[in-house]
Formats: sequence, C-alpha cells, structure tokens
Amino acid sequence: MLIGYARVSKSDGSQVLDLQIDRLIKAGVKEENIYSDKASGVKEDRLGLESCLKALREDDILVVWKLDRLGRNLKHLISTIDDLTQRKIGFKVLSGQGVNINTTTPSGKMVFSIFAALAEFERELIKERTIAGLKSARARGRKGGRKFKLTKAQVRLAQASMKNRDSSVSELCKELGITRPTLYRYVTPDGELREFGRMVLGVSFK
Repeated sequence: MLIGYARVSKSDGSQVLDLQIDRLIKAGVKEENIYSDKASGVKEDRLGLESCLKALREDDILVVWKLDRLGRNLKHLISTIDDLTQRKIGFKVLSGQGVNINTTTPSGKMVFSIFAALAEFERELIKERTIAGLKSARARGRKGGRKFKLTKAQVRLAQASMKNRDSSVSELCKELGITRPTLYRYVTPDGELREFGRMVLGVSFK
C-alpha cells in the first residue's frame, strides 16, 4: 500500500498542502492514505508524521513530494528511513534533490546508501571529538560517561506504549519527562529496542 505524507511550514493559512496532495494522488496514493502537518520541519511534535509512521506496515511504501518534507535534518532523515528499511517499508521521493531515492529499487537504495554514508561519517567525527574530549577531561582529573535518561521500567513502558497504535508519543514523552528524539534513541516507532534501550536492559546486539 502507498502511504503519503505532506507538510507545509506555516499553520496560519499562508501555505497550503494542495500541491503536495495533488502530486501524491497522481503518484497513486489514495487521498484517505495521506497524512499531513502544518508545522516547521524542526518542530519535534508533528502529529501527522507520528500517525503516518504508526500506520505503516511491512511492504507499504511511504511517499513524499520532496525529501525536506520528511526530516528535520540529515540525521533525523537517515534515522527515519533506516527505521523504515528495518521494518521492510519502502520510501519514495517524487521530486527535488531526492527524486532518485526509492528504496524499493536497487538504484534508489544506492542513492540512499550515499546519504547514509555521509551521516555515518558525520557521526564518526562527532564520536572522535567526544572521545578526545573525555581523554582530555580525564587527564585533568575529571570523569565522564554516558548517563541514561530512562530506567529499565521506563524502557519497558516505552516499548509497550509504542507497540500500541492508539498511544500518543507526545503524552508518553511528557510522562517519561523526555523529548521525542530522546525517546527514539531507546525505541523505534513500533516499539522495537534501539541502542540505548538495549544497553539499559542489558540486551545483546545481534
């Protein structure tokens, strides 16, 4: 099934979703399967995107008009698409700079792999600088290390809540006292454990 997502940056009526919705429908997405937001791309709380990601199932394809309609930044974009890939969900961009991204085709996967490689390169640079900073701090007598925001019980709660399609990510974050990006470091939108969640629960990586 094709699932569409559209977004405009302003909610005051000065921008409309019509162009994107028309393009999505022309690409084969049924209007009732299109989710949307009127919010800035950097805004964490996007209920339309949240509902869209929860509605997607294996073998579905998420379709967007342009690449920047989906991600807040490169890191968020890569993380979201990688999560879709892990769930065996395709991703397709209709126009703009990401038009060649279609993870259901070999060439589209290759284009996305280039984006992912750039993101990985950026992460490695950050990791390298972090390690160097910790070494420098230890040399000066200071200690540092990773502190987790969630306890084991909270990670289990997050898993159960995210597996429930009717749950609200915003309410869950408020209950746990964390932000949405922090939550997604522990679990995926469908409740699977991510790196931080596995580390808190002591679950080995496959």
